Amino acid sequence: MSASMAGAVDLSGLKERAQASSGSGSGGGSGSQRGGDNTTHVVDVTESNFQQEVVDRSMQVPVVVDLWADWCGPCKQLSPVLEKLAAEGRGTWVLAKVDVDANPRIAQLFQAQSIPTVVAIAGGQPLDAFSGAHPEPQLREWINQLIEQVRDQLPGISAAEQATGQDEEQEDPRFTAAEQALEAGDFDGAERAYQEILSAEPDNEQAKAALAQVRFSARAQQADPSAVEQADAAPEDVERQIAAADAELAAQQVEGAFNRLIATVRRTSGDERDRARKYLVEMFDLFPEGDERVRAARKSLASALF
Repeated sequence: MSASMAGAVDLSGLKERAQASSGSGSGGGSGSQRGGDNTTHVVDVTESNFQQEVVDRSMQVPVVVDLWADWCGPCKQLSPVLEKLAAEGRGTWVLAKVDVDANPRIAQLFQAQSIPTVVAIAGGQPLDAFSGAHPEPQLREWINQLIEQVRDQLPGISAAEQATGQDEEQEDPRFTAAEQALEAGDFDGAERAYQEILSAEPDNEQAKAALAQVRFSARAQQADPSAVEQADAAPEDVERQIAAADAELAAQQVEGAFNRLIATVRRTSGDERDRARKYLVEMFDLFPEGDERVRAARKSLASALF
């Protein structure tokens, strides 16, 4: 299934069937919205609420239909990732989850040959689709492309983004305290503040990234200008290579720092090799997702390891 299916599925037919089922007392209830209100970004869809939750909503924002079943292993890998991305999207798109065992006619409507099958709906019509589980980066890119493709046609996207921006203006006081400590040069205080956030919220990606930055800033402040020269004179000394990589990164010599540790991985083994590898991976976390220098370095690291 792909974009070639766009317009090939008549979604309006399901509305009549749902109304008929509702009138006869069958077809299930109205479905459940996760979060308990109309602004939730993940919704359980049945035949009876398909029109409202999929077709009508798709007139405002893209709706991504996840066709799944409880017995489907790949579905259990894919669905949590989609739910996570929907939460991150904060209303710029909606995830509509359909249990195909309970709602077989929806699966038939989309001509799903296997599950999981994911279909993007915009403006009341299928826009794109795929089958099978995919990794998070690929899903994120697919969703971003979907949003950009229909941004000018669906008014709800801009409204959701504007609302998100207003929410983000209300700063978290815990992060404010950490940032103030960092601005004052109190790296220990900033690290403690971010650690406290992570103790309460272990999956807080913002705090994780900030903590990595704080730790590097503290190391960079103490970087020895002669570290590179010392490391070049002792290529087998892993600790000196790490110190030199810190100095190079502090001097904005990103590729140099990466290449130094990749070369260290190539010529070492055992615990020393693992030490260099782990340190390099920690360095990657200092950069935004999609940074080309990190992408190239990851490829080189994989080659060095295998």
